[in-house]
Amino acid sequence: MTTRNTLYGMINESVWVKASKIKLLICDVDGVFSDGRIYMGNQGEELKAFHTKDGFGIKSLINAGIDVAIITGRKSAIVENRMTNLGIKHIYQGQEDKFVAYQELMTKFGITPAQVAYIGDDLVDRPVIEHCGLGIAVNDAHPALLLSCDYRTFTPGGFGAVRESSDLILDSKGLLESAKGMSV
Repeated sequence: MTTRNTLYGMINESVWVKASKIKLLICDVDGVFSDGRIYMGNQGEELKAFHTKDGFGIKSLINAGIDVAIITGRKSAIVENRMTNLGIKHIYQGQEDKFVAYQELMTKFGITPAQVAYIGDDLVDRPVIEHCGLGIAVNDAHPALLLSCDYRTFTPGGFGAVRESSDLILDSKGLLESAKGMSV
């Protein structure tokens, strides 16, 4: 097994090759963009924390011409606002079966599974991770999901795992040094 040293650590060379083919990154939200915790206020308001590093990574991908989409099982105005602010146009919320949305995105973009990366954290993400070109699980993902992924981030969900995945894709294409994002 050949390995490659990246900014985050050693990875399998096959992951690098798969990352170089990516045209679309699809992300789960809870446990990926956030640490998975949901804060509920006395009035029923919901709060989530997002990391600016992940925002920079998403903006960098979009600016490099790589599409980004969200598929999440929950519905939240917070998610809609955050993802819209990042420039993500393809937001699928309330998806019990994420594979259906995944197939719709592939058709919409006219791409093959090999050109799609998906990052998730739990078993509901497994059907997509097992059928895309580069299946990514955050470092603190469910152990069974870790068995199905191509790449496990060094960073936990909510603390820059999306940025790490973005950096991997950009670096594999020789675009990391010219990445232009914005900490948002």
